[in-house]
Amino acid sequence: MEERTLLFVLLLSFAAAVLLLPLFIPFLRRLKFGQSIREEGPKSHHKKTGTPTMGGIVIVLAVFITTLFIGFVFSSFSEELWLLLLVTLGYGIVGFLDDYLKVIRKHNLGLTSKQKLVGQLVIAALFYAGLLYIGLDTTISIPGTTVMIELGWFYAVLVVVMLIAGSNAVNLTDGLDGLLAGTGAIAFGAFAILAWSVELFDTALFAAAIVGSVLGFLVFNAHPAKVFMGDTGSLALGGAIAAIAILTKMELMLIVIGGVFVIETLSVIIQVISFKTTGRRVFKMSPLHHHYELCGWSEWRVVVTFWSIGMVFAIIGVYMGVSL
Repeated sequence: MEERTLLFVLLLSFAAAVLLLPLFIPFLRRLKFGQSIREEGPKSHHKKTGTPTMGGIVIVLAVFITTLFIGFVFSSFSEELWLLLLVTLGYGIVGFLDDYLKVIRKHNLGLTSKQKLVGQLVIAALFYAGLLYIGLDTTISIPGTTVMIELGWFYAVLVVVMLIAGSNAVNLTDGLDGLLAGTGAIAFGAFAILAWSVELFDTALFAAAIVGSVLGFLVFNAHPAKVFMGDTGSLALGGAIAAIAILTKMELMLIVIGGVFVIETLSVIIQVISFKTTGRRVFKMSPLHHHYELCGWSEWRVVVTFWSIGMVFAIIGVYMGVSL
């Protein structure tokens, strides 16, 4: 299989998203599926109220269509491909239910945290069962080294934590026009390269399909956004990138390549701990991207800065993974 196949799959997924979104956005408007903005958020975001959300449906659909194409053209419906689809569609459904409830209630509250966690746990358990079926490797490697650690039964815990933490971390990053679409495309692109380098071609093609779909989505999500992906998209992307890291046996590399997602999550954790223990806030608002907005940065400046940081993390991750 040649490298240009990656580009072809990326372009196919990009085209699917770009062609579907102009049809889907008016449909969302007619259904009045508009975004509810949290009152405590930056005041500049209030004008975004009513912008169509649940655009993540198109991201997932474009990936699904492209994945079917991969399977039929290359006659390769591998177990890994089915597992990636399971996680992406499963977490997408959990996100869809969350988005749908928010739209129906006209409030920025969807599924409860417990309900969302149960859904994430069920998908994670099914994914782990799939790993057992294909012959589970319970070792992990330390990025940048040749050190391997055998986790045994604890690997099950790692898988569940990665899927839940990964999906929630990516979800937290989805707060500005184009922020997650851009950082997501960069991170999935890095994993596509790494998966290809270890000859996991189906996984690489799946990652490339996601890159294409989120770039196609970015055409309509860049500032000022015409559509938001909602939890449908962010949870699906978070689950997918964690699953890819697991299947490529580069579990800890997710921390490096997904550095932006990690930083965003840490900013929330630090803010909560600081406020509950001292009554003081470390940041003007969390996640971190809102802090810089309230510092006077334009939304576009914050987004481009985070894209750039994400690119640095991706380059480091690819260099560490390919050089071994």
